[in-house]
Amino acid sequence: MSAGESSGSVVRRMLLGSHLRRLRESRGITREAAGYSIRASESKISRMELGRVSFKTRDVEDLLTLYGINDEAERTSLVSLAKEANVAGWWHSYSDVLPSWFPTYVGLEGAAHLIRSYEVQFVHGLLQTEAYAHAVVARGMRGASPADIERRVALRLERQKYLVSEKAPEFHIVLDEAALRRPYGDREVMRGQLQHLIEVSERPNVRLQVMPFSFGGHSGESGSFTILSFPESDLSDVVYLEQLTSALYLDKREDVTQYEGALKQLQQDSPGPSESRDLLRGLLQLS
Repeated sequence: MSAGESSGSVVRRMLLGSHLRRLRESRGITREAAGYSIRASESKISRMELGRVSFKTRDVEDLLTLYGINDEAERTSLVSLAKEANVAGWWHSYSDVLPSWFPTYVGLEGAAHLIRSYEVQFVHGLLQTEAYAHAVVARGMRGASPADIERRVALRLERQKYLVSEKAPEFHIVLDEAALRRPYGDREVMRGQLQHLIEVSERPNVRLQVMPFSFGGHSGESGSFTILSFPESDLSDVVYLEQLTSALYLDKREDVTQYEGALKQLQQDSPGPSESRDLLRGLLQLS
């Protein structure tokens, strides 16, 4: 099963959760009352409506009854969606070497039709060479076994297949010059990574820009972030912010708008793709 096919389970959870939320709100039923009907807490209902947890068929059926959905075809459709949403993604086999919050991101990334990102610490995972990825993972997983490091790297390379698949997303990335100058691995690793960036930036679905040191302060002052957009009209954009021990997924329109504005400003202030390739070639000559 390809990354694009199996990642749909995350999106199906989000679609089902969004549908259940609209049904609940249209009936004027509180989350607390909905939770009581399925022997769950208000926070459980909130997580279900956000697509953050798996769905039990019985819970979905009981909620549909509470919301007055008696049409058999509609009930069957939504229950089937719940079953499809519980299918484990291809990345499930890597769960032993992944932080708890990351599988959700992998699913969302694999379902997005537009990925927009700003990176400052290192090259984005979708653009890393195997050698560079190994250096990044080894530094981030100090004390881990070589086998666990190799599995994490393998996951990263598997994610990259989506970027060159038939249903490849548009990928707009702004890399801070700091990410290009900070060495991971030896000189040859960095040279290989720079050369790879030059090559991948020529792909029609990739827009790569470099924010140079010479520009000074810029709108990416809050650090790295990624904005994911989906082809399903029912799904709002999601901003992903990775932290040391957790991650944030922001989907409120006002939050997304702020990050979209910051990225748009970064794109406007950075050299265009062609000039950014020239900057990469200059860094390659210096390395």
